[in-house]
Amino acid sequence: MTNTLTIMHVNLAKGFRGGERQTELLITALAKHFDVTQIVACRDDSPLRDRLKLINKVTFLTANHQLDGHFSAPKVDIVHAHEAKAVHWAYLHKLLRKTPYLLTRRVDTPIKDKWSNTRSYQNALFRVGISSLIANHIRDKGWGDVEQIPSTLAHLERHKEEGEKFRSLFPGKVIIGHVGALVDRHKGQKVLLDAAVKLEKTHPEFHFVFFGDGADKDELKAYSEKSSNVTWMGFKPNIGDYLPFFDLFAFPSRNEGLGSTLLDVMDAGVPIIASDVGGIPDIVIHQETGLLVPANDSEALKEAIVTLSCNKALQQSLVAGATARLENYTPKKMAERYLALYKKGQ
Repeated sequence: MTNTLTIMHVNLAKGFRGGERQTELLITALAKHFDVTQIVACRDDSPLRDRLKLINKVTFLTANHQLDGHFSAPKVDIVHAHEAKAVHWAYLHKLLRKTPYLLTRRVDTPIKDKWSNTRSYQNALFRVGISSLIANHIRDKGWGDVEQIPSTLAHLERHKEEGEKFRSLFPGKVIIGHVGALVDRHKGQKVLLDAAVKLEKTHPEFHFVFFGDGADKDELKAYSEKSSNVTWMGFKPNIGDYLPFFDLFAFPSRNEGLGSTLLDVMDAGVPIIASDVGGIPDIVIHQETGLLVPANDSEALKEAIVTLSCNKALQQSLVAGATARLENYTPKKMAERYLALYKKGQ
């Protein structure tokens, strides 16, 4: 074991979504605030390689699947598995190289009772859920003690000129913004679109703006083609430019591990309406940091939008409450919590 803690992060995802962003934020925060050496085991085409290439004391190991990279990997103190395939990789690596590992689960779907899941969870040194719901799902399996470490906000860069240009597209409008992968079974965009239909004639000042891309893009655009109060902005890598220029943020997810996007919206000072599902209530506390509505209920969502848009005092109260809680969701705080676990594993 070296004097400097050496951590191997494993993320075998093909693309770059919320879990990969959290992996990047953790690695960056660890490098910035602590004396550690980090190795990232990922696919050879992983976006993490480009996003982390300039981070101090970070190197890469090619692992294109669960069986790849084990014997070419250097000796490390602990492995951190960041998604489902990585968990199985870490378990196999322990069998082959005797390296302890911890895992982070970010999704709120039930864990399948497969032999591979049972063995990989039971053999982990630590099991982490990012929300109370996910942590309890793991505890219910009886596979060992479970820690809870939430995701973090990203401290997104903001370019005011770009945001003002966006805002100028909707003069005189109340902008209800949404950001998320265009996958309705997960993010529930149709619920928000149904609310937009209900409000089109009664509240013509409302305009619903969707940011993101995904498998349901064409279907969702077709679903809203008759709505004059809906605009699709596509995916923007610099989403931080736009968030502060929303009047309200609507997050009608049908299921959600935590909803770290909500932290970035809070950081931008925008009042939130979100569905009462998954790990969202860990972040959005009703009437304190935002408003919660039942999932899959466009009528309740519509009513909450009207209520919040008309109540400036409530908007200010929710933003203040959200801002006060953000200190628990910083990259440094997340890094401190994981570092404590890494050190316990030595």
